[in-house]
Formats: sequence, structure tokens, C-alpha cells
Amino acid sequence: MPRKLEFDYDRAIDRATQVFWKKGYSQASLRDLLKAMRIGEGSFYNAVKSKKQLYLECLKHYDATVSRRRLAALMTPASAKEGVRAFFKSVLNDLENPRTPRMCLLAGSLSADVLSERDLNHYVLKSMTAFGGYFRERLKAGKKSGELPKDFDENVAAQTLVTYLLGLFRVIGVLQDRGQVERQIEALLRGLGL
Repeated sequence: MPRKLEFDYDRAIDRATQVFWKKGYSQASLRDLLKAMRIGEGSFYNAVKSKKQLYLECLKHYDATVSRRRLAALMTPASAKEGVRAFFKSVLNDLENPRTPRMCLLAGSLSADVLSERDLNHYVLKSMTAFGGYFRERLKAGKKSGELPKDFDENVAAQTLVTYLLGLFRVIGVLQDRGQVERQIEALLRGLGL
């Protein structure tokens, strides 16, 4: 019979997610994680079994919270163009929030240490592919409604948006001015016909 958890699992996962988000997979030590989660080693191994399994749980938590909020921003507006802009606004709002790191946990997971772990590699690549799919479907709907021209290539546009987004997270530390980033995004979107 499994032991009953003696701590708030969801809260502990949220706290561990913050540690991984700030430090990355390899740089987050077990000591860092236990301290943030406010649990002991025994509880850790009883609940999540390993650092790799904890990271996977944190990626899922990140998708269920941060990624879900960003995708809602993409899908909620009436037009595809407004949805893409709302998505990027949501990303920039997160980056300006002093309580959140200036990186995307998924983008930060595109690293050798994470991708060398088969289970993590599978989850990260699946999530990144899904993001491209959401952009593609939103743009395809815009084309179908007549908002975008019939010859609009939603596949190339979606891939370009994901590539820009990943690059943005890599250089955001040196792009301190939100206005500068907004101008880049606007130039990108106009160039794509959005």
C-alpha cells in the first residue's frame, strides 16, 4: 500500500518548477530542489523517485500553467493576427514579471543535458512540435476565414514564429528594452503578413 504524502505535492512541484526554470536542469542541485520544495530526501524519493522524473513533472506543470495561459492568448481573440500578437504580449508580460525568470522552461530544455535523457527529450520535442502546431492551426483558420490570403503558407509562418520565439528566449537577457523587442516582433509579423 503506497504511503500517504505528508506534503502538498502540487505546491512542491510548483516550487521545484521555479528552481529548474531559474537554474536549468543540470545546475539545479538536489539540495536546491529539496529546500525549495520544503521536503526531506525520503519524501522526495518516495514521491518522485529521481531528479529526472521531477523535471518531467515540472515540465508538465509548466505546460499546464504558463504554456496554457500563452496558448489561451493565442486562441481567444477573434482574428489569427490578434491571437499571434496576444501570444507575444503574454510572453513579454511574463518576461517583465520579476517573479518569473527571463527564459521559457521549454526553450531552456533544448540543451544537451536534457535532450540526452530519452524521456525528457521525447517530452520536450513533443511540446515544441505542439507549439508549432497551435500556431499552424490558428493561421490556417485565419486563411480559411479570409483574414489571410489563400496563398499564405501557415507551415512556414508557424515554423518561423517558433524559431523566433526560441531565439528571443536565448537573447532576452541582453534585450532590456521591451519597446525594442516589440519592434522586432512587429517587424517579424509584418514580414510574415500578419
